[in-house]
Amino acid sequence: MTESVVGAEAGDAGGIDSNAAYSLGSSVGESERLQRQASELAGESEEVIDRVGLRAGDCAIDLGCGPCGVLDLLHRRVSPGGRVVGLDSDPAHVEMASEFVSKRGLDGVEVLVADARSTGLSADSFDLVHARALLATVPEADKVVAEMVRLAKPGGWVAGLEPEPELSICYPSHPAVDRLRELFFAAFTRNGADPRVGRKMAQRYRDASLEDVAVEARASVYPIGHSRRTVRVDLVRAMRSQILELGLADEPELDELDATARAHLQNADVVVMHLMFLAWGRKPGLA
Repeated sequence: MTESVVGAEAGDAGGIDSNAAYSLGSSVGESERLQRQASELAGESEEVIDRVGLRAGDCAIDLGCGPCGVLDLLHRRVSPGGRVVGLDSDPAHVEMASEFVSKRGLDGVEVLVADARSTGLSADSFDLVHARALLATVPEADKVVAEMVRLAKPGGWVAGLEPEPELSICYPSHPAVDRLRELFFAAFTRNGADPRVGRKMAQRYRDASLEDVAVEARASVYPIGHSRRTVRVDLVRAMRSQILELGLADEPELDELDATARAHLQNADVVVMHLMFLAWGRKPGLA
């Protein structure tokens, strides 16, 4: 679902347990899923980024960038002469993102370990403050939005996209898919994460005093073979330790559900895993 986000102050990875706040936890499998997500959601990400008209020489930040986020998409739009910052709470993801930047030769891009609710970065610094699949996965999402607004330059933009996993369709239905849906929401919301945040984005932006706020929604029917057909199964797998700790299911049930749901989703006629909400708004002041 998300690029992980909530950690320590910039330059200081200690003191805050990011996984206690990030609903999907930290694991090799989750990192791999986030890397796939970067390409899976690239089209929607480009749409929302292009709504704000970034130009060469601009500055942009991707909060909760995970292993790569949209760093390459932002770099392409602000080059030459622009600056891009990636920010994530997980030091392992920051290392992966830094390697991604180095391999791609993305000059003017740096990646920091920081808390998306309180980055420690200077106010009024960025022409675009972006977050993808972030607000839905952490508690205190309003604090993240407030920090996004603080970081934006007067006349600059705040933008992002958030999936709403509650609004999903699998046809024909299957008990294993339904059970995984139940387990997902029980574990995902345990720390205050909000699976309905997508529909609330415009309101949150307006409440944070942004102007020219707009929102759009996308619903994708994923074809057979598409990796996003099994995203909820992948998310439950990422949260397996939390599900076991909560006593929601045991290992044999989770193994059976994983195998059965994957087999069904591979061949189901219709798979819609979520609505995707795209939103953007401008910070008052001089453009």
